[in-house]
Amino acid sequence: MSTKYKDTSILTLVLAPWLLYACSNVSSGGVHGGGGGRGGSALASGGTAESGGTTSNGGQRTGGATASGGNAPSSGGQTSTGGAPASGGSAPSSGGQRTGGASAGSAGTGATTMTGGSNNTGGGTPSGGTTEASSSSGGLGLDSGVNAATGGSIGSGGARLDGGVDAALGGSISSGGSRLDAGVDRATGGSDASTSTGAGGKTGAAQTIKNINYAGTSSASQTLDLLLPANALLPLPLVVRIHGGGFSSGDKAGEETGTAASGILAKGYALASVNYRLSGQALFPAGVQDVKAAVRWLRAHSAEYGLDSDRFASWGESAGGYMAVMLGVTGDQTTVFDDDSLGNPGVSSAVAAVVDWYGPVDLAIMDSQQTAHPPASCPSSWLQHTPATSPEGTWLGGALNTAAVSAKLTQANLIAYIATAKSLPFFIIAQGDDDCQVPWGQSQELADALAKVGNTANLTILAGAGHADARFESTQSAPDLTLLGSLFGR
Repeated sequence: MSTKYKDTSILTLVLAPWLLYACSNVSSGGVHGGGGGRGGSALASGGTAESGGTTSNGGQRTGGATASGGNAPSSGGQTSTGGAPASGGSAPSSGGQRTGGASAGSAGTGATTMTGGSNNTGGGTPSGGTTEASSSSGGLGLDSGVNAATGGSIGSGGARLDGGVDAALGGSISSGGSRLDAGVDRATGGSDASTSTGAGGKTGAAQTIKNINYAGTSSASQTLDLLLPANALLPLPLVVRIHGGGFSSGDKAGEETGTAASGILAKGYALASVNYRLSGQALFPAGVQDVKAAVRWLRAHSAEYGLDSDRFASWGESAGGYMAVMLGVTGDQTTVFDDDSLGNPGVSSAVAAVVDWYGPVDLAIMDSQQTAHPPASCPSSWLQHTPATSPEGTWLGGALNTAAVSAKLTQANLIAYIATAKSLPFFIIAQGDDDCQVPWGQSQELADALAKVGNTANLTILAGAGHADARFESTQSAPDLTLLGSLFGR
């Protein structure tokens, strides 16, 4: 044996007992500093992970997602208060956020992929959790700057890796620690259970976080609820649901129940339901500005809640449909609907998909459309929209055919924003041809305007269906969620 290797062998014999002692005394859930980092020492390839540790606000955690090649790391160890995201847990990819367009790829049965949408940077996101070059349905891109080393598992269903995170050989991928909820550390099994934001991880128990104020005020009209699904792959696509009510009534709670809401959560999507200022509190465009502010807040806090900021969809009915379409057609351009004073200026309010059920889009011509094609069940008694007392007149502040309202009426016309949009999301539109409140011509006009710029929407006209007909929930929820699934990859 050479002198060099003999010396090395002796050194190994001397150090081995010390190393074994040190490894056997690694904390099984040690306390760590602020920022939500992992407790104890870093998880080595194939090693044993921390089993828990106490938290500052949420009680004791149990285990987390199982690492590839090792035991399960805990959700955290002690975390700091204040709602800061975990160390290293930023959600935006290093390639930047998408500012509007839907990803290219199959749009599912009966749908046509929009041609005006932009793609994420990078290649297709692996749909099977490996480093092979398979792409998920919808073509969502793997974030730039990320390497999945051999054996490193990533989340199935198009889960995104945070920029700069390298999956160590045989190790699990994490974006860095546990997620905080508005300063509350979620204890496993409690009312506010913890969920890691690491790509490839999973949520714990289903959770509902109520009345988050997205505009920095104490107004109940500027709050949202966030519902997180149980045992779902991270990061979570998000559906932002917006209630109807003629711009003058309604509440977010109605968007959290029913066939569509339960289907959204069953797909493994998060659901945010949004309140906004109604016409009795503030005139146009206040309520629309609130909705955009809510989406900015959700994207700015996506890392804290395990949301995929590239996979947001808006879903609304009636006046909520108007809001959902507004998010789709104005996501990449500055309009009267943007108010930076409501928080998170510079953060995108774009969505990748829009589900619009019987929403108005061009308020000025609603009456003429009803006159041309009167609904069968109300040929002469349909809702008039021009008077100052109509829902639209109340919201805009006067009769629609007056000079005082003319400028607002022009600003409120969502069709006009389609031509100036740089990119547009995927649209799913449904309405009944016997609607006594919103003429079905509004949905047809929207689909036609989108087609002119190369965006083919999926439009369904339900024969004999009226406004807010129960058949929308019973017959459209499943196919619409299938279309979203083809875009979002799950």
